[in-house]
Amino acid sequence: MAELVDALVSNTNEETRAGSIPALGTMNFMEKSKQYKYDIAYLKMAKEWANLSHCNRRKVGALIVKNQMIISDGYNGTPSGFPNECEDENNQTHWYVLHAEANAILKTAKSNHNCQNACLYLTMSPCKDCSKLILQSGITRVVYIKKYKDTSGISFLKKSGIEVKQIVV
Repeated sequence: MAELVDALVSNTNEETRAGSIPALGTMNFMEKSKQYKYDIAYLKMAKEWANLSHCNRRKVGALIVKNQMIISDGYNGTPSGFPNECEDENNQTHWYVLHAEANAILKTAKSNHNCQNACLYLTMSPCKDCSKLILQSGITRVVYIKKYKDTSGISFLKKSGIEVKQIVV
């Protein structure tokens, strides 16, 4: 998967490959620019992942990147074993539908990976409930495209010391 991102971003090298996040104080302008290019590429991939959702009201995608590789992905939808119908007959979302970031974090928990010091890329900013999962999982950076109507999740993450950045693509 990192090769796909490298194809989207020119002039890469091992030190600034996909998902690497140098300490902000030590980054020069060129490194910041390179990280921004990777952020854009991962957000575009998260948008594609969102298209896998069966939800009608809103499709959200998520990618978790750690140590220069994508370790997990997710999109909003029903739990395993449930029909792929996110809304009821009144177009209201079923209470049991999982958000994209929750799916990605839970998928990581089932793997050999962990989210410690990882970056989460989202097509929509996290809600307050998912922001608690993000903090507890060890994710240290969140990059999103659109702002969710309730911004308390963003405020919570920032207050908790997690870097949060919006990039519109």
